Amino acid sequence: MPSAPRAIFTQGFLAGTLSTATIYTVYSYLVKSAEIYIEADQDTKWSVDRQRLWTGQQILKYGAPDHGPDIRYYENHVLSYDQAKKTPAWVAEFLTAENVKGKADRKKSHFKPDPNVPSKFSSDNKDFLKSGWSRGHMAPAGNNKHDQQAMDETFYLSNIVPQDIDNNSGFWNRFEMFCRDLTKQYKEVRIVTGPLTLPNLVEGGKLFVKYPIIGKNEVAVPTHLYKVVVAENGGSEPKALGAFVAPNEPIGSEHLLTEYQVPLEELEVYSGITFFERLDLANTKNLCSVSSCTLVPEKQFELYSITRRLAGAGTLPELDAIWGELARKKLKPDKYMLELYKTRTMEIEQEEDISSKLRAEL
Repeated sequence: MPSAPRAIFTQGFLAGTLSTATIYTVYSYLVKSAEIYIEADQDTKWSVDRQRLWTGQQILKYGAPDHGPDIRYYENHVLSYDQAKKTPAWVAEFLTAENVKGKADRKKSHFKPDPNVPSKFSSDNKDFLKSGWSRGHMAPAGNNKHDQQAMDETFYLSNIVPQDIDNNSGFWNRFEMFCRDLTKQYKEVRIVTGPLTLPNLVEGGKLFVKYPIIGKNEVAVPTHLYKVVVAENGGSEPKALGAFVAPNEPIGSEHLLTEYQVPLEELEVYSGITFFERLDLANTKNLCSVSSCTLVPEKQFELYSITRRLAGAGTLPELDAIWGELARKKLKPDKYMLELYKTRTMEIEQEEDISSKLRAEL
C-alpha cells in the first residue's frame, strides 16, 4: 500500500482566500460567462471580464463561504461530506472478487471521528449512545477484507449515518451481501450509497420533510437510504445498472429488493446528485433483469449472522447464548460453525485462565 497520506482533499470553487490560483479559477469562470451573454468584439469581452473579476474580488475580500472539501479520498472509498447534517452525502466504492476477501478483521477497527473533519462539523460516538439508532456504514467494512487500513477507514464517522437497528442488521446487511456476491458474476462493481431526507409527513394537504436529530452534535437521521450499483465485465458488454431507495426503518425478510428499485433519474431528482455522468446509459441493462436481485434467504442469513456473532463472542456465557439460538430457531449448524464454536470455547477458556492467574499474582 502507498505510504502517502490516506485522505486527500479537493477544495471547492473559491475555497479560502483569493490566491493567484483562485483568481485564475474565478477569471476562467467569468470568461466563460461573458462569452455566453455578450456577443461583441474581443476588447468588449475583456473589459466586462475584468470588471466582473474586480467586483468578485471586492465581494470575496475575506474569502468565499466554504462548505468543506467537495470530495474526500480514502484507501478504498471516496465520499462527499455534509457538514451541516454531520453525515456523508454520498460514498463511492469499487469492488472486485479480490478486495471482498482477505484477513482484515473488523474487531481491530473502531468507530471514531474522521481526523480530517473539523470537530465542530463532526459527529461523535456519544451522539449514538442510547439514541435508539445504530451506526450504519455507507461503505461496509465487509467490502474491505483485503486490507486492514481500508477496513479501519470505513469506521470513520464521516462514513456513518444513524440507521434503524433492524434495518442495519437485516435488510440492508443482506443488500450489502448481494452487492459483494455480484463480484462472482462481474469483474468490477462500482457502488454509490448515501442518505436521503424525503417528504414523509402530510399536514393540511401539504407535504413536509421531518426527521430526528441525535446527540449534542445534532446528527441528522435520514428518512431513507439509497444505493446505485454499476457492474461490468469490460469490453462491449452492456453494464448492469440499478438504483434503489429504501426507508430507514425495519424491513421484513418477506420484502424483495426489487420493491425498492427506482429509475436512476428519479433518484437524482430526490438527491440533487448526478450519478455516473460519464456512463453511457444507452449501453446499460437493468441490474435486476440480469442478476435477479435476489437477497440471501432468511435462514441462510440467520446462520451467517450467528456465525459472525460466535466469532465475536467475548465470554463463555455469551458464546453459549449465541449457540443456543440455533436450537431455538431450528437451524442446523454446518461443519464450519461447529469448528468455530469449539475453537472459540478453547480460546475464551485460555483467555480467562490467563486473566485469573494475573489477578492472583496481583
